[in-house]
Amino acid sequence: MERKLKNYLEKNNVKYVLHKHPAVFTVKESKRLKKNIPGLNCKTLFLKDNKRKFYLVGMPADKRLDNKKLRAHLNIRKIRFGTVEELKDKVNLTPGSVSIFGMIYINSYNIKLILDKEVWESDVVGFHPNINTETLEIKHEDLEKFYNSLDCEKEVIEL
Repeated sequence: MERKLKNYLEKNNVKYVLHKHPAVFTVKESKRLKKNIPGLNCKTLFLKDNKRKFYLVGMPADKRLDNKKLRAHLNIRKIRFGTVEELKDKVNLTPGSVSIFGMIYINSYNIKLILDKEVWESDVVGFHPNINTETLEIKHEDLEKFYNSLDCEKEVIEL
């Protein structure tokens, strides 16, 4: 895990269990590891709307994003994946390692964190710590601490 993220979690008293594993780039690859990591297996999408606003969307790994529902909720016409360059520039991440924990790197208030209600209501979740060779197992109360520590636009919605 990156030193900056480790320090951030410690500073905000966010407890976790670190699981190291071979690199995974897709949800399909992560499923074979899931049996060894407790909690809801999660993914994070890096999206951009037609107004040049960005979103990190944390949701269950097996859930498909309902673009129409999300666009209606955000009152936008279009949404798409951000580019590799935008991902690196906005949240210091690379493809395969996209994570809600990238929010510690945001360099503008043009990025919103969205968590799916199912993730929020889970007792334990698993997200990459900005690297795809590790997963952080996090209890709800610690996810809540992380969420509340962020000074950015954020919300929990049913996706």
